[in-house]
Amino acid sequence: MKLWKTLALTGLSTLLLGSLVACGTSKDKDSSKGSEDGTTLQMYQIGDKPENYDDLMKVANKRIEEKIGATVNINYIGFGDYEKKMSVIVSSGENYDIAYANNYVANAQKGAFADLTELAPKYAKDAYDQLDEAYIKGNLVNGKLYAFPVNGNVFAQQMLTFNKQYLDKYNLSIDGISSYEDAEAVLKEFHEKEPNIAAFAIGQGFRAKSNFDYPLGDGLPFAVELNGDKTKIVNQYDTDSYVKTLKTLHSWYKQGLIPADAATSNRDYPLEGNTWFVRGETQGPFDYGDTILTNAANQELVSKPITVPLKSTAQAQMANFVVSNTSKNKEKAVEFLGLLNSDPELLNGLIYGIEGEAWEKIDGQDGKIKLLDGYQPNMHMAAWNTGNNAILYTQDTVTDDMIKTRDESIAAAETSPILGFSFNTDSVKAEVSNLSNVMSQYLDGLNTGTVDPDETLPKLNEALKNAGYDKVLKEMQSQYDAFLKESK
Repeated sequence: MKLWKTLALTGLSTLLLGSLVACGTSKDKDSSKGSEDGTTLQMYQIGDKPENYDDLMKVANKRIEEKIGATVNINYIGFGDYEKKMSVIVSSGENYDIAYANNYVANAQKGAFADLTELAPKYAKDAYDQLDEAYIKGNLVNGKLYAFPVNGNVFAQQMLTFNKQYLDKYNLSIDGISSYEDAEAVLKEFHEKEPNIAAFAIGQGFRAKSNFDYPLGDGLPFAVELNGDKTKIVNQYDTDSYVKTLKTLHSWYKQGLIPADAATSNRDYPLEGNTWFVRGETQGPFDYGDTILTNAANQELVSKPITVPLKSTAQAQMANFVVSNTSKNKEKAVEFLGLLNSDPELLNGLIYGIEGEAWEKIDGQDGKIKLLDGYQPNMHMAAWNTGNNAILYTQDTVTDDMIKTRDESIAAAETSPILGFSFNTDSVKAEVSNLSNVMSQYLDGLNTGTVDPDETLPKLNEALKNAGYDKVLKEMQSQYDAFLKESK
């Protein structure tokens, strides 16, 4: 029996940690005065620091100290700086306890993180037992677990999301849409009505979505086609289905349905605005359909799926917390992660803010809350990278039927054939780097429809061949074959 299957038997259901977002670089010592025995866990978190951080942590640390006899100090680093600064912290051997994982697989292989294979089930049992097995399998590195993942959207599904104000205004129908090709008629109809508003609002960095999964991410030409031979690694830019999508996007571009500067533009199309008609979005089970997206936009949005719901390595590693191998408090750090992801009182106070100021429980409705005027964007932490979404209270707009659908969708989601496959690039590092350089020249042009695939794809594939594509593919396929054999 493989290790991930053995771990799964300890009681994995379908949930895990939500998550903590934060930002900045200061130690924030005033907000974390330490426990009676002096144990203050040092934690690095990605994101923006809540304006009321001290108030949040005063309440949280009281609870943490009562439960595990320690306190926590969160050091915030912004999204743009996190990778660079954490790389320095890891390479310098700095003594810290917990961090939002950066370059998880590579750093785990280097020995930067503590092995949690035995620590997690022992010191964070309640939270660990709630994890979908996809979180365990997707985070194994050389057969060992080095991360405690945030239980949130264990699967993802790619969507075309429509701005409902325009559907209503022009009486446009989106019935039957399940692909880019299906959406062309309604895009053209909208563009005739509103030629100065982006019909398909995309820009630099956009990637066409299809039923593929990617061993090295969607920026490199290695994929498994979920509707094809799942035992083979292919170049998605050399498959009939993906080329068809690229041709569709190019047709849209020529018709003016895609912004003319899409390949080079970083223009923002705010969710809450009226500057767009359709956009690409990713949804998972804890989004409750369009509920969370609509809340964020402060206007009604309607989405149509264009891919299957997929449990993948990318989703399993979406928000991981790791314990540093330099930590002198490894067991206590894991104990805190367990508490964070199993204690509703602790987690909800961080995600929603101060009870009584930002939210209140609804009498007679277990687990339901009402948001108050004090609930503001910068006055709480974020669910996606803080802790177990399954133990979060839900707003009264989330019905019992929606929760039932959420759980059923998790159970029914497809599992990627490459879930848990980590490609070791040691023997082909130079070639992978060369391929990345080639792709950087073509990705934006092809995926935004700016260039003609018929003319550009032969050039791309020739450049890939010259950069060592065949060598990397051979090595990757060999490792993948071994992975599939071992997984049986």
